[in-house]
Amino acid sequence: MDGRMYVRLLEYQAKMLFKDYGIPVPRGYLATNLEEARRYARELGFPLVLKAQVRVGGRGKAGVVKICRDPDSFDDVFKEMMGKSVQGEVVKSILLEEFMPHNKELYLSIFLDRSKRSYAIIASPEGGVEIESVSNKVVHPLDIDDSNNSLLHHIAEYMGFNEDGNALVDIASRLIKLVDEKEAELAEINPMAVRDDGSIVALDAKIIVDDNALFRHEELRVFEEQSIEVEARRSGFSLVELDGNIAVVGNGAGLVMSTMDMLSDADGRAACFLDVGGGATLENIYKALTLVSRLSSVKAILVNLYGGIVDTSIVAKAIVNAYKDNIIQVPVFARIAGRNADIARDMLKGTRAVMFESVEEAIDNAVRAVKDVNNYARDR
Repeated sequence: MDGRMYVRLLEYQAKMLFKDYGIPVPRGYLATNLEEARRYARELGFPLVLKAQVRVGGRGKAGVVKICRDPDSFDDVFKEMMGKSVQGEVVKSILLEEFMPHNKELYLSIFLDRSKRSYAIIASPEGGVEIESVSNKVVHPLDIDDSNNSLLHHIAEYMGFNEDGNALVDIASRLIKLVDEKEAELAEINPMAVRDDGSIVALDAKIIVDDNALFRHEELRVFEEQSIEVEARRSGFSLVELDGNIAVVGNGAGLVMSTMDMLSDADGRAACFLDVGGGATLENIYKALTLVSRLSSVKAILVNLYGGIVDTSIVAKAIVNAYKDNIIQVPVFARIAGRNADIARDMLKGTRAVMFESVEEAIDNAVRAVKDVNNYARDR
């Protein structure tokens, strides 16, 4: 673990960068109150789309992405979304966009493969869903400094552009340029809509940048203070978002790192590195679980914690409260040893948290549970 922090932009912020690089996006406005929203709605016309600006996935399922077809229902829809809590993050602004009919949705992303220290491209003719649940996709190494022209034309053909894939190649080239010049870890378009006239529009946008590179990009610093990683640092613990689906939580960087290594050996993938530190309190453990809940990729939480200074019953209390308040909705697999571990075990009975005698048992059960979830999603 290199200790880096990552800044995930809100959708409207990512789309601002897309526009700067000539990637088509719907016409839209950001509203923070009803008066603004009414004015923008009149300018856009109906139907239009309202999209809550939060850094978590699954917004559609949470009811914070909606199509509004007429002015009569607009006020109610806007007021219902504003201030709503989505996986612990409160909606403070809403993006209003023109409604864009289309006949096909695609997926396209450029990401930094940290294990190989090089970039790669992911493309799929099935957009609008999490890429992890899609089997029809291609992942290809990418030379960020090369033109990649032949590769992009091949991908365009794979995506269904049998004749003229120049529009897709152009957008992919611009996305690569954005990633290169902004030193982004990820730039994703999901879905990318193909309209009746053959034009392509980025309906959604996701960009993650490394905050160690921000000193070279002053134009991005406006986004820094709103990242999950910075929130964690301010709350007294360390959190680094990764590309897996099992959140790894422990007390002490060495313990968390070794747990991640064991998880990898068991064919599991870490969604984050989270070190609550030696002086963890009920409040910051609860806050840590709140931030983990905002990582849309998390399917399970793996806790490996030794209670020396930390009272393990406090950890159990935070987990119980997080379930009670509906902050976390995924299972917790825990190895908790040390002071008051027996009390912690009793407190967690009746919840979706299960304690194990060894971290190996906790890891094996977490990996198995995530695989079962992924198999279920794929079979549906």
